[in-house]
Amino acid sequence: MGFGFTIVKKDEGSFRRLGRITTPHGDIQTPVFMPVGTQGAVKALTPEEVAGEIRAEIILCNTYHLYLRPGHEVIERLGGLHCFMNWHRPILTDSGGFQIYSLSALRKVIDEGVTFQSHLDGSTHFLTPERAVDIQRALGADIIMCFDECIQYPATFSDTEAAVKRTSAWAARCREQARGPGQALFGIVQGGMFRELRERSIQELRQIGFDGYALGGLSVGETTEMMRAVVEHSVPLLPEDRPRYLMGVGTPADLVECAGRGIDMFDCVLPTRNARNGMLFTRRGKLVIKNARFREDERPVDEQCQCYTCRTYSRAYLRHLYMAREILSYRLNTVHNLFYFTTLLDGLRTAIGDGTYGEFRRRFYEEQKNAGDEEEDRQ
Repeated sequence: MGFGFTIVKKDEGSFRRLGRITTPHGDIQTPVFMPVGTQGAVKALTPEEVAGEIRAEIILCNTYHLYLRPGHEVIERLGGLHCFMNWHRPILTDSGGFQIYSLSALRKVIDEGVTFQSHLDGSTHFLTPERAVDIQRALGADIIMCFDECIQYPATFSDTEAAVKRTSAWAARCREQARGPGQALFGIVQGGMFRELRERSIQELRQIGFDGYALGGLSVGETTEMMRAVVEHSVPLLPEDRPRYLMGVGTPADLVECAGRGIDMFDCVLPTRNARNGMLFTRRGKLVIKNARFREDERPVDEQCQCYTCRTYSRAYLRHLYMAREILSYRLNTVHNLFYFTTLLDGLRTAIGDGTYGEFRRRFYEEQKNAGDEEEDRQ
């Protein structure tokens, strides 16, 4: 079975829709949130927990990190990433472009590719578009990403234009490189905050032709309003019959707003990273579990949440674990946060399917606004 995308239902008068992505390792219902398993693991959880309690249909793994450690050749010899990490549902791997961008002083970009130094040992590596595809082919992901040039914010028009030109050239080279059976290749739209350049990037990628299209170069310092404006302007220009992926975004409100603007796929480290920092997402806003006011609080994190953490443990216990720096704190907090995100997407899909997205969005903000005694935790 190869890759495919089917629009299940469109919400008349808007770009939001329900979809189904087909891959060699199973189907994905969209809109979907992908938990991030950077180094072949969703931090603090087993793959069985991510598939079971969290109900994730797809996860994201990182090409840059797996290339450096343990090495894509090792993973390929051991049966590919699915076998290596015992995850038998779909996997998306990003190309490593964003991670190399974040190295800043440790990289040099030329038209052929990027020279960079490993953050692990300082060793020098040269990554080309062809090499990025080869690594992802070896990893065996179901969906792989083109190598792109992500630039900082703010950036000048000329620098952004140069990055768009290079990204399009690299995308064409990625498209020509051999992939594994059933592997889908997504192009990545760049262009910063410049509408003209976003339009040019989309046009050039569409001419090449990809299985899906991602909006990249966001969550790099721009305001939320700017990010959403880029999404709103870009979505109508993307092919309707291909998945739309918003990379590295975002908050619960971002998911609600951007799914409403027609985005099909999301990923973000926010739920797992915040869990390890003691910040929990609830329908009534964020809850900072270290606050002294939870020391004897017998309630669950969220009384309406059905995750294992909320079914089993009190805020008082979770605060104790966090203050004691027990590893169990990271696990239980991560279970809750990821469950919150997947449940939020469940609700979004139901609302889009029922034609009640507007009511869902209104209720989401109303609950956040009326956070009550959780409001203090946002400070």
